[in-house]
Amino acid sequence: MREKIRNPKPEIRNASGFTYVALLVAIVILGISMGAAGKYWSFVMQREKEEELLFRGEQYRLAIERYYRALPGRSAYPPGIEELLKDSRTPTGKRHLRQAYKDPITGEDFEVVRDQTKLNRITGVYSKSDKEPLKKTGFPEQYPDFENKKAYNEWKFVYTLPTATTLATGQTGTRPRGTGP
Repeated sequence: MREKIRNPKPEIRNASGFTYVALLVAIVILGISMGAAGKYWSFVMQREKEEELLFRGEQYRLAIERYYRALPGRSAYPPGIEELLKDSRTPTGKRHLRQAYKDPITGEDFEVVRDQTKLNRITGVYSKSDKEPLKKTGFPEQYPDFENKKAYNEWKFVYTLPTATTLATGQTGTRPRGTGP
């Protein structure tokens, strides 16, 4: 009778060894799954930041255009971002931009593009990031030169004066968010 009591102990040791190995395998599988989920989440976050960069850059471009066109006969690019927030040329201090947006890719201020005149005024903004964009094609018509760029800092959101070609075709280069391709 004593032998029957002693025999289950080796079986219990074997069962606990199997449980340990099964637990290790489950932890390894969980780790691999978490790594894959982390990569996917990183991809989703970059895509969302990219969309926000396109939105914010467009807001700056439109604000520069509104500033430029605000006073017919006295058209000029803004001297700084602050001027887009409160236009000192108007008695009411008209706002062309709701707020000074940060670059969603870097979390810092946008870099500014300045005209090449002596006045050195702002014509646009761009990101400082040299990270490669996910989006390569399918940009709105006002940004055809964004196609196949190697870094976000190559996406320049610039307001340029309409040319004779754009005036003849009726293209203004502006479109509300969420429309078009």
